[in-house]
Amino acid sequence: MTGTPAPRLSALVVAHDEAAQLAAVLASVRFADEVVVVLDRCTDGSRAIAEGRADKIVEGAWPIEGPRRHAGIDACSGDWILEVDADERATPALAGEIRARLASAPYGHFLVPVDNYVGDRLVRHGWGGSWGTSATARLFAKGAKTWGAQNIHPATELRGARMRLVEPLVHYVDRDISDMIRRLDRYTTAKARDLRASGKLGTFGGNLRRLFSRFYKCYVTRKGYREGYYGFLIALFAGLYPLLSHLKARLERQ
Repeated sequence: MTGTPAPRLSALVVAHDEAAQLAAVLASVRFADEVVVVLDRCTDGSRAIAEGRADKIVEGAWPIEGPRRHAGIDACSGDWILEVDADERATPALAGEIRARLASAPYGHFLVPVDNYVGDRLVRHGWGGSWGTSATARLFAKGAKTWGAQNIHPATELRGARMRLVEPLVHYVDRDISDMIRRLDRYTTAKARDLRASGKLGTFGGNLRRLFSRFYKCYVTRKGYREGYYGFLIALFAGLYPLLSHLKARLERQ
């Protein structure tokens, strides 16, 4: 008697000029039945790297993340999809847990824990306030996740059963403090576009208060203090994010 076949798993990697780390992330998801790579306006040799390692390559130009992600999701043929960014790695332990859980999982999505690194330092505590996450819905049945249309941190709609994995996805979030500052500039510029498009800029006073409330939440509630200076920096940037976005939306138009 033949048993029910194991569900097929697609690994989806979305990249823009990630030649320096694309090979490493693709090697880490090779346990999947299918590897799909979306190349968004790449000019650095990413395609040559993907050609030898991916089963499908989708190329194009997408101004925002939602349509870019869905171009890859549509190309995936698996029953389940694992989204992994170029600066992330799936470990062998995570691969084993995914295979074991998918064998009997109902339709739905899994929250995947994230181990965030700044340089070679593992920073476990304090993430939040649009400045990193400790868990995210990266493993989902096809059709169970829909991305929104925002420029930065697009909303997601999740369907089906909500489950959680134990093994973490490794995320090399920033190389150093200068990298953190550059990321803050990118994030606030994109958020300012969303604020201008919505017409809901908020008030200076309200966003100034959010600086302190977000700092407290990341540094105290989420125990960023346990990470020393890195925890302080994460809380500071999380607090600055809405205030700088507000000011850019008011004072800049590009």
